[in-house]
Amino acid sequence: MKKTDRDKPIFFKEGDPDPVETAAGRGQGAVESAGNAARAKRKAGFYLPQGLLDRFNTKFYELKLAGLAVENKSGLLELALEFALDDLDKGEHSVLLAQIEE
Repeated sequence: MKKTDRDKPIFFKEGDPDPVETAAGRGQGAVESAGNAARAKRKAGFYLPQGLLDRFNTKFYELKLAGLAVENKSGLLELALEFALDDLDKGEHSVLLAQIEE
């Protein structure tokens, strides 16, 4: 007996979100948390001195052990970078700019 398309199971209806695209976080079916809906994120790579990276990792785990709500290292780095950029925006009153100009 010859199989037809009707013999194949239909797991998804036409127009449903593509499960692979949804799992990968792309496409219409992608679900974003309410807090991150406006903050699409991209991976970034930077070279850092080993000592600074060790210090960052140590501080992250210290904060976690202290019970602070630090979700992950990316979140901590995002906060630190926003803090630094806000300081740079202060212009002549910036602590970071003063260090750069030394």
